[in-house]
Amino acid sequence: MTDALKRLSDEGVAIWLDDLSRKRITSGNLAELIDQQHVVGVTTNPSIFQKAISSGDGYEQQLTDLATRKVTVDEAIRMITTADVRDAADILRPVFDATDGQDGRVSIEVDPRLAHHTAATVAEAKQLAWLVDRPNTLIKIPATKAGLPAITEVIGKGISVNVTLIFSLERYREVMDAYLAGLEKAKAAGLDLSLIHSVASFFVSRVDTEIDKRLDTVGTDEAKALKGKAAVANARLAYQAYEEVFSSDRWAALDRAQANKQRPLWASTGVKDPAYKDTLYVVDLVAPGTVNTMPEATLDATADHGEVTGDTIAGTYEQARADLDAVAKLGISYDDVVQLLEDEGVEKFEASWIDLLNSTEAELKRLAPSEG
Repeated sequence: MTDALKRLSDEGVAIWLDDLSRKRITSGNLAELIDQQHVVGVTTNPSIFQKAISSGDGYEQQLTDLATRKVTVDEAIRMITTADVRDAADILRPVFDATDGQDGRVSIEVDPRLAHHTAATVAEAKQLAWLVDRPNTLIKIPATKAGLPAITEVIGKGISVNVTLIFSLERYREVMDAYLAGLEKAKAAGLDLSLIHSVASFFVSRVDTEIDKRLDTVGTDEAKALKGKAAVANARLAYQAYEEVFSSDRWAALDRAQANKQRPLWASTGVKDPAYKDTLYVVDLVAPGTVNTMPEATLDATADHGEVTGDTIAGTYEQARADLDAVAKLGISYDDVVQLLEDEGVEKFEASWIDLLNSTEAELKRLAPSEG
């Protein structure tokens, strides 16, 4: 069952699970996935926590205690989510130690309502790192314009970061630049660069969802032939950018100071269109030094019938550029698509966070002890 996952790992792809819940932790399921399915990391986001906490499994006792203490709903959510991340980090600690800090990581996101506020994002990142208090945590910061200087500032303080919601090649280059600037700040401050890690979460499936919709509107045979190609092409060109930046003179100076490369992480890898193979965004994006964070259904599909044939990115850049150019020639604006996806990404996470606030507030009221 796990030959494909082992092959994926052997090709230099770190397999992370794009999900977390208290039930997954306490049932032993996360430990089992690490042991049997080659999972070496976990990512979370506001939507994942909203789903987990709303299901109620395993949270009632903590919610009761928080209600008794009369904490605010914001504090309650942070106590609950950081507890889950801390426990998951402890389960993954042996992986972290075995890989010298490269893997065994758990990500937790800053409040998505802060996505357009640099100083507040930095303050929240510092608070989250302090609250979780585990060396194998990554603080997720969105790659908005306001997020870029926050990434530099947080990395400069020695806090490891998962940069999220990257859709465009231009923004991805800005993210790598922000990371290098952060490392340079950390170096100037005398920090140990070998302890600072980062991944850049480049979103995949949503690009096809949006561009395919526009190709359907065009409606020609030429347009239909391009469906399902843009997302993989975009990600492959992102890997080309990664190779360029991390072979530059600027990187070489940091490399000599024991800095770690910021690995590209393929996010949003669950296939949305049933017409496509369910392992598309895994098997077509195999390259050394990458991370693929998968929802459990994609992990299972890859284990069951994923065809991992080696590096599927090397030698593809010309075709990838041709595919994106062909989409542009049909009048579909790449810049418009990626900006829309970034805006929608922030809005979706914010909506999930507000849903989580509302449902948690209702639970705190329900569980609050009666006065007197």
